[in-house]
Amino acid sequence: MHADRATRATRLIVHLENLRYNIEAARKIIGSRARICFSVKANAYGHGAVSISRCAVEAGVDYLGVATVSEGMELRDAGISIPILLFSQALPEEVPDIIMGELTPFISDGDFIEIMEREAERLNKNLEVHLKIDTGMNRNGCHPEEAAFLAKKITSFKRLILSGVATQLSVADSTEPEDLAYTKEQLNKFREAIESIKNAGIDPGVTHAANSGALVFHENSCFDMLRLGIFLYGYSPSNNILTKPVMEFRSKVVSIITVKKGEAVSYGRTWIADENTLVGIIPVGYGDGLPRLLSNNHTVSIGGKAYPIVGTICMDQCMVNLGSRTTVQRWDDVIIFGPGSISAEDIAKKLKTISYEITSGISKRVPRVYK
Repeated sequence: MHADRATRATRLIVHLENLRYNIEAARKIIGSRARICFSVKANAYGHGAVSISRCAVEAGVDYLGVATVSEGMELRDAGISIPILLFSQALPEEVPDIIMGELTPFISDGDFIEIMEREAERLNKNLEVHLKIDTGMNRNGCHPEEAAFLAKKITSFKRLILSGVATQLSVADSTEPEDLAYTKEQLNKFREAIESIKNAGIDPGVTHAANSGALVFHENSCFDMLRLGIFLYGYSPSNNILTKPVMEFRSKVVSIITVKKGEAVSYGRTWIADENTLVGIIPVGYGDGLPRLLSNNHTVSIGGKAYPIVGTICMDQCMVNLGSRTTVQRWDDVIIFGPGSISAEDIAKKLKTISYEITSGISKRVPRVYK
């Protein structure tokens, strides 16, 4: 194992063997029909972008996906050479880095197409781009009826290369009848847009729409490539498809104190002992990514046994009730979530959010240890 930074009591164990397992699980679903673009934005959903990307490239993913230019450049600086899609709209002043870093941006309007062409011409470089079509997400993308016009505009320029066409599915992870119908409608609009580009005599390149939800629930959504994120990190939208969580959030018991009956623990006196008890101090808090909303609302695992967090979670520490008698010892490992224990999805449900927010919220000050 190796660590990105000096190891501290609180750390992430990143199980690369589970990532490889999940990539293989996706391959078994799609076979050889489509390529995989692996989303490694937001520091690979908190897992560590460079190390995760290197493992994924070795495991055979075809593209990587990022949200910002700086994320893409970090991967290029690390020597990663496979295609990198830039999902979000960049600023004009970021275009030189896009071109020199050979990132492949999503573009969806004529003005930015022209900005890209001018800068590529100035730098004497060609640039591959993917046309983004909005089929119902109402975020980024051109209207489907504009697709052929914009594709023709891109291909009319000297420096721009149309290498793909994409859309974003907004409710592909839902099995509600109205959401299934909405996704089907989005896919139909996307097919029509692709056909309009082909009818204009233009090769659309790599076509892609499916995300993790579509992989599981919409077999006809694969096209030429899937953009997968949370599925590969170990959280499948379906209980019928087994994936393995890649992230394990751990810490240690660094101190054990005695709290008398009637005494309070932590800020705000939100928990008061109803008997004399032992309390373990754990050096992890909301500054590390342990949500403060889990105060008095979460258990951790120590030696295979669950212990409740008591009192308000602090920026750097939290406390757990070990009971009046305990076998827990100072320096014992503490599992906050991870494989074989409570999952990030379990925490997300408790907080009425999604597992993405839990994993990507782990602070960069927490060392990532790759196993």
